Amino acid sequence: MQEKQIALLNTTALAFMGDAVFEAHVREHLLEKGQVHADKLHREAVVFVRAEAQAFFIKTLLEELSEEELALVKRARNRKSASKPKNADPVDYKWATAFEALIGYLYLNRKAERLLEIMEKAISLGELHGRKEGQL
Repeated sequence: MQEKQIALLNTTALAFMGDAVFEAHVREHLLEKGQVHADKLHREAVVFVRAEAQAFFIKTLLEELSEEELALVKRARNRKSASKPKNADPVDYKWATAFEALIGYLYLNRKAERLLEIMEKAISLGELHGRKEGQL
């Protein structure tokens, strides 16, 4: 896809892609840590991929975003959702969708260095938050 086409995608489609990209990154991170048991892998992955965590990540990273990234995040966060989250606060869910949309946007635009930077910062925040909460 060309950058112009990607910019025209709705934020739900970007979040769809971003969800998969971030989940794969989290899984790779957990495997690199030496985790091998499926049940423990899943429990630890949830620390990073649940809406509350992703909302925390994006809110923490807001000041580090470019104008273009911030505009995308705001557009994604403010998009009217057709569905309601099952196990998340609606506000956290909107912020999490914005985080995933940013990840999807960076991935589809082949901005690998920036994508990795954002995901690594999110992983670090998740590690700190997860240890603090006794989840890791």
